[in-house]
Amino acid sequence: MPASLPFRLARAAVFTALCLGLSIAAHLFAGGPVSAPSAAGGAVLAFAAALAAAGRERPAAVILPLLGGLQVVLHMLFSLCHAAPAAEAAGHAHSGLVPGLGMLVMHGWAVGLTALWLARGEAALWTLLRRLPLRLLRLLVVHALPERAPFSAPSAAEPRAWRSVLLRHAVHRRGPPRRVTAASG
Repeated sequence: MPASLPFRLARAAVFTALCLGLSIAAHLFAGGPVSAPSAAGGAVLAFAAALAAAGRERPAAVILPLLGGLQVVLHMLFSLCHAAPAAEAAGHAHSGLVPGLGMLVMHGWAVGLTALWLARGEAALWTLLRRLPLRLLRLLVVHALPERAPFSAPSAAEPRAWRSVLLRHAVHRRGPPRRVTAASG
């Protein structure tokens, strides 16, 4: 079943925040600056890609390549937006469009872990949404049905024991012990 537009927008916003946040944090951690226009452009790209994929539940096999592709595009966008002189770029981890082996490994780990995390969250969210109507229906049916009358009605002289539905399964013998006298024990 396809998701409604507000739900799709919320899911796309979460995906964008995670993807863009991971990219900016990794880029800054590696020593590269991130300009506001490149971050804004990256947010638009990530949101557009996430909104296109947010129509229904997506497994890790869809989330992983989407997140990986966006990380590559964001890396290139951030690297293109700050042009450093050749002398400065030599000692810099982001010395061009082609990242080093360490950066590829870190991007791979970050993408893999984030994709698994998002896939697990996606599965949990859709499971909750599938079960929620059934739970609400059960709750409404239980409280809407009248209490069944017992087979043998109590006599009018004997008052009926008033029990709450919530305490139906409670143990009735609980409480402090009865008085102990010297004769009883």
